[in-house]
Amino acid sequence: MPNANPLKSIVYALCANAAIALAKTAGAVFTGSASMQAEALHSYADCGNQALLLWGLRESRRPASADHPMGHGRAIYFWSFIVALLLFSLGGLYSLSEGWHKLHASEPLHTPWIAAGILAFAVIAESVSLWGALREIDKERANLTLWRWFRTSRQSELIVVFAEDVAALAGLVLAFIFVALAAVTGNPLWDAVGSMGIGALLVAVAAGVGVQIKGLLVGQSADPQVVAALRAHLERQPQVAQVYSLVTQQVGAQIMVAVKARMHPLGSDVALIEAINEVERSVHDGFAAVRWIFFEPDLHD
Repeated sequence: MPNANPLKSIVYALCANAAIALAKTAGAVFTGSASMQAEALHSYADCGNQALLLWGLRESRRPASADHPMGHGRAIYFWSFIVALLLFSLGGLYSLSEGWHKLHASEPLHTPWIAAGILAFAVIAESVSLWGALREIDKERANLTLWRWFRTSRQSELIVVFAEDVAALAGLVLAFIFVALAAVTGNPLWDAVGSMGIGALLVAVAAGVGVQIKGLLVGQSADPQVVAALRAHLERQPQVAQVYSLVTQQVGAQIMVAVKARMHPLGSDVALIEAINEVERSVHDGFAAVRWIFFEPDLHD
């Protein structure tokens, strides 16, 4: 199975959101729509978010040092968490605030057909971005549903981009519905309600993403399927008599593995060391993401 490339999905999202943000800004200026204004801010925030994710990827690839012997892989989790906070504050809370303001100081929409055209363009561009993210997600989710993948994935940058794209498409649908209601009924309060609905959506998505990233920040094992495959691989090795414990930890795109196992009797300590080295080589060959292996031979658990 090919490895997912989160960089591609981030670039797709950045290009799409930059174009969408400019179009929405023009629409908000011409129509005076609070929903369009909220959506424009959402797109600008998404552009900033993708820039932070690109920075996070760059940071996570810095080499190991004396202070960071396992490298900087977890940096991507930090920046992903910052993105969730920005999505919550800049996107969600501002949209709620703007909608609340418009409820008490509403103005009629001007040329709502412009807003409809821009929203249609935005849906197409955002769909391309989501398509790019789904292509990369499909490389790693195997037979999992998207929801299950979202709950178990260790690739925080893909989680963020996917959640942003889904929230953006849902927000566009809400904006279109409420702008249309405001235009048809002549009541601008519908537009204000739409802005608040978009804000509530963004807050909910940001909270969900934040919870997922928190687990990775605190320290989380490798994907359960990977852990199961690692254990099965170790148990198949002719040098290993029994695997007592297997501990993994996800460090960015790489995995740390600690193994405690009983080895088959060997003639000398040198033979034991060579057998352990052989097992470690087999793990590195079979699991490209495994960067570190700490192997402890023992006689009991």
